[in-house]
Amino acid sequence: MELLRLPEPPWNAPGTFDHINTQLDLMTTLDRVTWTVRAFAPTLTLASSFGAEDMVLLDMWAKSEATPIDVFCLDTGLLFPQTYDLINEVENKYGIQVRRVIPQLSVSQQALQFGPNLWERDPDTCCQLRKVNPLSRQLIGYRAWMTGIRRDQTINRRQAPLIGWDSTHNLVKVNPLAPWTYTDVLDYLTRHNVPFNPLHLQGYPSIGCQPCTKPVIDERDPRSGRWQGKEKTECGLHL
Repeated sequence: MELLRLPEPPWNAPGTFDHINTQLDLMTTLDRVTWTVRAFAPTLTLASSFGAEDMVLLDMWAKSEATPIDVFCLDTGLLFPQTYDLINEVENKYGIQVRRVIPQLSVSQQALQFGPNLWERDPDTCCQLRKVNPLSRQLIGYRAWMTGIRRDQTINRRQAPLIGWDSTHNLVKVNPLAPWTYTDVLDYLTRHNVPFNPLHLQGYPSIGCQPCTKPVIDERDPRSGRWQGKEKTECGLHL
């Protein structure tokens, strides 16, 4: 695979990655991941919620054999037990260590300062404290981060490029699975014997914090199980 040449920085000008997006679109997804790793490592990281999409990317990064895997998880202290079990399984299978990025306030400290069960009364503030702020701190020093977002997940993600500039965090953001469907994801996990969260087989296509995640109520909307009864559809990491 020929290594596409990155333009010279700065990379925040409109159209900077248009040519690379066109070329990446012609590649296999494994080649996209391999190119990303070779282009940006060791200042590349994978932000993983250990959902199905992130497991595809982690497995592809391992197959690329381009560099040691750099992956972190936003450990809110409210994840499902199945998610914590999967993290342990991944570390054993791939021989890696997942960095667990924790909020500045524990769940109990947050309850003392903001009242109990903040996620029920003000989920936006809870996500800001337990996800968005820790992510911003974690990405400092990296040139690029890779995510598992897909265009068919939400309205906000429909225009997600394969590669672009993340003006919120001032680094490059790569979305190798942007054109994939959920069926594509599950097919890959099955064909390649990749471990995944068993909740995906119990009506949870999108898995976040336990208090804010339920089985989907609309199979056409993979995120209809998140923040049910509220207009919220994003935790804020990808806005």
